[in-house]
Amino acid sequence: MSNRDISRRAFLQGGLIAGVSVTMAPLGSRAFAALMENSVTVSPQQWMGHDGKARFRNDALSKVCGNKVFARDIRSKDMPGWPQQQGHAMLLKTIKADRIFDGIDLAWLGAELQPDRIVTAEDLDKDGIVFPEAHAPDPLLPRGKVPMFIGHPVAILIWNDFERFRQAKLKMKFNDKAIRYGAQAPLYQGDLYGSFRYVRVGGATSADPDEFSSLKDSILFPMIRERKPVWNQQPNQHGDLTEQGLFYAQKIKEQIDNPPENWLVFDERYKTPSIEPAAMEPDNGNGWYDPASKTLHFVVATQCPFEAAFETAHMIAPSRFGLAKLNMHPGYTVGYGSKDHNIFVYYAALAALYGNGVPVRLANDRYEQFQSGIKRHPFDIRYQLAVDKKDMTFKIFRTEMSVDGGGRINYSPSVAAVGATAAQSIYYMPQNDLQVTAYHSRAVEAGSMRGYGTLQSMAATEMMVDEIAGRLGVDAIELRRVNALKSGMKNTQGAIPAGALRLHEILDKAAAHEWWKTRDARKKEMDAKDPDHWYGVGFAICQKDFGTGSEAPMASIEFDAQGKVHMRHIGIEIGTGMSTSQALVVADFLGKPADEMKTAETEWPELQLLSGEDPYTMSQPTQDEKLRNPRWVGKYASASSATNSAYYFSHATREAARVLFNHGLWPAALEIWRRGPFNGAANPLVVRREDAHWVDGKLTANGLQPLSFAELAQVAHDKGLVTGATVHGFNRWSWAECDYVIDGVRDRLPLDALAVKYGDGAPGVKKAQMNSAGFHLLDRQNVAYPPVQLNNAAVTYYSPVATIVELKVNKGNGEVSVLNHHSWIECGRVLVPELVKGQIEGGTAMGIGHALLEDMPLYEGGPGEGDWNFNRYRLPKAKDVAVWQQSSEILPPLSPSDPSKGIAEVVMIPVVGAISNAVAHAIGKRVRDLPITPARIKEALHG
Repeated sequence: MSNRDISRRAFLQGGLIAGVSVTMAPLGSRAFAALMENSVTVSPQQWMGHDGKARFRNDALSKVCGNKVFARDIRSKDMPGWPQQQGHAMLLKTIKADRIFDGIDLAWLGAELQPDRIVTAEDLDKDGIVFPEAHAPDPLLPRGKVPMFIGHPVAILIWNDFERFRQAKLKMKFNDKAIRYGAQAPLYQGDLYGSFRYVRVGGATSADPDEFSSLKDSILFPMIRERKPVWNQQPNQHGDLTEQGLFYAQKIKEQIDNPPENWLVFDERYKTPSIEPAAMEPDNGNGWYDPASKTLHFVVATQCPFEAAFETAHMIAPSRFGLAKLNMHPGYTVGYGSKDHNIFVYYAALAALYGNGVPVRLANDRYEQFQSGIKRHPFDIRYQLAVDKKDMTFKIFRTEMSVDGGGRINYSPSVAAVGATAAQSIYYMPQNDLQVTAYHSRAVEAGSMRGYGTLQSMAATEMMVDEIAGRLGVDAIELRRVNALKSGMKNTQGAIPAGALRLHEILDKAAAHEWWKTRDARKKEMDAKDPDHWYGVGFAICQKDFGTGSEAPMASIEFDAQGKVHMRHIGIEIGTGMSTSQALVVADFLGKPADEMKTAETEWPELQLLSGEDPYTMSQPTQDEKLRNPRWVGKYASASSATNSAYYFSHATREAARVLFNHGLWPAALEIWRRGPFNGAANPLVVRREDAHWVDGKLTANGLQPLSFAELAQVAHDKGLVTGATVHGFNRWSWAECDYVIDGVRDRLPLDALAVKYGDGAPGVKKAQMNSAGFHLLDRQNVAYPPVQLNNAAVTYYSPVATIVELKVNKGNGEVSVLNHHSWIECGRVLVPELVKGQIEGGTAMGIGHALLEDMPLYEGGPGEGDWNFNRYRLPKAKDVAVWQQSSEILPPLSPSDPSKGIAEVVMIPVVGAISNAVAHAIGKRVRDLPITPARIKEALHG
């Protein structure tokens, strides 16, 4: 779910980080064959049907039979070479943000239940621990300080056995007797996390040059005074870029403050709640520090293993422990983004470090997960939209957004920026001024979560557009049609979205839907039939970006002489089904899916890559200088986040498979077809690469003999052709491109690193070139890297979804019941339809929860105090989501060459706006703050 990268250097050659030797072996790798029995993505049954479609997920049987091992499931006895004893730890937290922390008192536990080790801030300081800067300061609150937030950890408590740990933890649950509080003190005042402004003044049409825009000119950044943004530079059309931007922003404000008679100016506020991701796997880690060898063995649940390894090594390397080796084992995990850039990883590593040779497991229970797990950011939004009352076109869009980031910065700047740049939803805005600021607060830390700021802003946009339609007295879908972006139009940053925009196609389908056409008549009928309820229909549409603007996918595909296809991928299977979809992508060029699929692969020695600059902040000259090194890439690896699997991960998979086909299988096919005098059966025909087709798993072209993959694989190996390819790509809203000479053939590819492997029959001179971990590492030529200026585009890849909802509102208690909902989705070429439908169903349920049910106090009385669980937090159940009625339609691709689009996040967003709009249709009043609770409905009715 994240939309930024941390400014960190990736692995150096040889797997060294800060002088620490780092190895990674995911729990599903060969290193854990005894634990896993086999890779969970090598199904014991044929998951692929003869029709080329998946019969079920390739990890389905492993999941239902309990063989898919999550990091949380691991104990020391499961790990080869670890001691059998398992220690356990917990974080002790202060829950009063207005009192000085004055130390710990555990005497009341009794002598029997005392921890075997207590780790405090003083220990970290004394031992030279350098906690990751991105999660600083004060990972453990020092004595004498006021907490940064409710639930600030003050110590790690470690027990060497489970029973004493269990009993002690039960005694400490729901009380803070262990904390000594000092005097009352003012709340901690943290600096704001980030502030941005996106100003655009377009030309007469979208096709004309912009007068000013973020892409063409610059994003604007304020001065910070007293922890608030101040835009105090003098507006000047001919000054520096900030002055120019403020000049145009001032002109926009003057127009909206003094509108012409034919303008309607909408001006309202919206608020969204803090939300618990509610992933089924709470945060956890299990580690063993072996002081004899100075090695930390670490099992961890994370979406970003490279970042976790980098930060862990740098945290411990300077300390008295003298870390020499880090063996990290990422496990399968689920987190809806909340396992991305998570401070908990480093607490778990520290617990292991202080285990005195005993493996230590730090794992949240549900109360602890509510107390400290990453939350969704609450937004406070002011929207202003000027609309021409005559032709219904949007003229000016202004926003002011305040984002509550909680007690640590995490991804708050990025979430804020993404929320602002997504606010336009599907609409063309000729002029816009989008301001957003993320602030520190004493709430639980907020960070990456499904939706990543766009849920908050786009749901509000759809509520706004519907309300404007009501004020104008026009059809709400027709108002959307008039203002929806068309292909080639610019977004609010001045960038042109990728590909064809099919928004009007979706709007046409929605306008023709029976619920919409008959909504007013049906309301009268339903209200008369059921006098205890009001009936309503609502619609909303949005399009969400996917990717981060700094994507770096890696994949490796090989086939053996018997025709078995083996694949490794950087992506982590976090429940999205990426292991299934990526295995299927291989079939585009190889005619069959991967037989063996390894996800979460972190060792890529064959590419020998270097990286080191923040891809978001480096200058163009810096990038140009770095590119002189053929091993340098803009980013080493992507986390599994930002809905990046369908498009970005598939890019690497497809390009690796393409290399194998073009330089392995196709030459092998020609070798077979040309056997005999005068080039055999191929001689009378014109045989072109573009005429090749896989039919029923066999390759043919121009009517030539169909060849099985096994036949082709054998010849490719016999002739020493290309039989393996490892690739790395880099995307900054555009792909890096380079030339490569592959087996004597020049090829320009959208890749910035490539290594190939030759078949068993290759002559000695070719085999000698495979001296980079068994591969021939190729030097790139004529590098074309995406310009750094494209960072200002903020987004160019979009997926649209629309949803229509039927619901009823109880007149007595104000409760909302969703009766039915239907969604339209356009996601390009669908890799696995069942996975897309599963995303729609799950995402829609999350959206319904956000719209109607899920809410917590931000501060006192909220989850930071440690007594929240699902007994108090309402999640949607089957009855809440119209489980037996809901339906959806996936638009077919325009052509077989359409790329696949990321959809995991966008599917949850339009249902929020649709529900709000349906409630307004039902009760005749607007509720602009989420969730739409019975109390807020009653307030709207009687306010």
